[in-house]
This record gives sequence, C-alpha cells and structure tokens, in this order.
Amino acid sequence: MLCAVPALRALRAALPKAHITLVGLPWARQFARRFHHYIDDFVPFPGHPLLPEQEVSHEELTAFYAGLGARRFSLALQLHGNGAVTNDIVAGFSAGAMAGYCAGEGVATEHTVLFPYPGVGAEPDRLLSLLERLGACAAGDYLEFPVAQEDRQELEASGIAAGLVPGNYICVHPGARKRDKCWPPQRFAEVADRLAAEFGVGVVLTGSGEEADLAAEVARHMQARAINAAAPISIGAMAALMKNARLLVCNDTGVSHIAAGLRLKSVVIFSKADIARWAPLDRDRHRCIWDPDAQRSAAVLQHARALLAGTDANRQRRAGMWPYW
Repeated sequence: MLCAVPALRALRAALPKAHITLVGLPWARQFARRFHHYIDDFVPFPGHPLLPEQEVSHEELTAFYAGLGARRFSLALQLHGNGAVTNDIVAGFSAGAMAGYCAGEGVATEHTVLFPYPGVGAEPDRLLSLLERLGACAAGDYLEFPVAQEDRQELEASGIAAGLVPGNYICVHPGARKRDKCWPPQRFAEVADRLAAEFGVGVVLTGSGEEADLAAEVARHMQARAINAAAPISIGAMAALMKNARLLVCNDTGVSHIAAGLRLKSVVIFSKADIARWAPLDRDRHRCIWDPDAQRSAAVLQHARALLAGTDANRQRRAGMWPYW
C-alpha cells in the first residue's frame, strides 16, 4: 500500500477537488486515515474466491457492489497488479470509466483503457506510471509515512521508548510476514552486537506482538543489551519509535517501506522477493543485500557501518566540528 502513495499523490495533484475513495482490505482503513490528504473515503472489500488475502464474506457481496454502483463514480482505477482477477472486480463498480493494467495486450474501448502491465521496474514506479499514462504529472516518486500525535502518544503510553535518546539507537527488525524469508536470528544478533560496540548505539528489536518470540531469540544470541519492542502496538506507534532511530536493519518486509517513508537509513536483507521490484528507490540511503543463504553478514555490516558513519559525519558538521565540504 505504501508503494501506491506516489500514484495517489499524483492523482490528488491532477484532480485536487475530486472525492477519492479507496476500496481495499478492511485493515487498509487505517491507511486511508493516515493519508487523508490523498484519500477522502474508504470502502472495505469483502473478498473474492481467487484472492488469497482474506476469506470471502459472501453475505456482504451484494450490498458491496450495489453500494459502489449507487455512488456513480466517474472513474475507477485498478491499482492491483496486472488485473488478472481484479479487473473484473473493478468493472463491477459500475463507474463511468475504468482504467488500469492488464495481462497481455492493452485494451481501449469507449469507457475502458487498460495498459499492458510493466514486467520490470520498482513497484512505486509501476503504479505511478499508470497515472502518468492517464495524463497526471508525477509529483515525486518518494514514499511517505506521516507520524501523527496519536502515534507518539501510544508509543509513550506503551513505555517501550522510555529512556531512549533520540538518534542514539538503531532498530533491528528480525521478522517478516512469512518467516521462511527471515534472516537467521544469530545473524541479526551478530550485526547488532558489532554496531553497538563500534558506534555506542542502543539496540531496539522491533516487530509485532506475534514476533516477540523471534525478537527474544535475537536478544538471547546478543552480548549487548537489547530492548525487545516487539509488542502489540500499532504500525503508527512502531513508526514513531523508528522515526528517532539512526538506522534500521531488517528483512525484505513492509517495515522497509515505512523506513523509506520516514527517511530512516536502512539495510534490507533479501532472500526470496524480486529485489528490483521491492527495494527502496533511494539506493544510497537504503542498502539492499541479496543473501538467500545467510552468508553475507560481512556485507550487511559494511553497509550499516557506512550509513552510521555518514550520520556521525553529518552531525559533526552541523555542530561545527568539521568544515563543510
């Protein structure tokens, strides 16, 4: 969803007075609230038998499609891959016009335009490209993750960040939605220990409440003390925690896109996913390592050191300790 933000930004810039409704899985309501400057309304999707993300709520389907049809949308945009399944779903919204991607050759009729889905490129650029082909001007391909006051309040109430000095800790995120693509806990522990010793930073282990066991395993392998912040807090509260960190070390998972939105430097370890598609666009601030066999901890350390050393140099320059070059 975060990869769609540049496309949503371009859409809002092109149609500043339009009423924009996001149709998505129920959890995406929080996304719509966070990006209220691009999205005006949200409608939860009850599912489809060919989409694995959630079970179908059959009793809600009739009301769902009838409700969308009654809204009389001017345009429905399909921003869900090549549309092999979702184009038929979006066509059922009964909008005045429809646009999106499709598999195979493009389609152009009086009320529908579907472009061939781009098989290469980063995900934000693929989605943004659709808006550009429809006539919208890109308003930047960078990601965003606004941190709200309620996020900071939730983090403070959790007590997780108590005693942490902003800019004096790193976040290590050992989990992922699918555990079979996680770097081994021992490797995360090794990297965290070395960075703590060399840069004098604290280590915070982040994750969801379901990943507390994984974070605890990393902590058991560490020599340095680590704060286990894998807890049942919201994504926003976790982002508030990460916002004051100096570095994130993580698997290829959604948290890497949060880091990109926060402008938080990161080292992202890939083992299965298409690195060209899912790596953050800023390859200087975000270093991506391909390591399916968990043998490249030295490379992870090398890039983490470079990012942290750059942070130290920038701080010294701002403090007047070094001349500006």
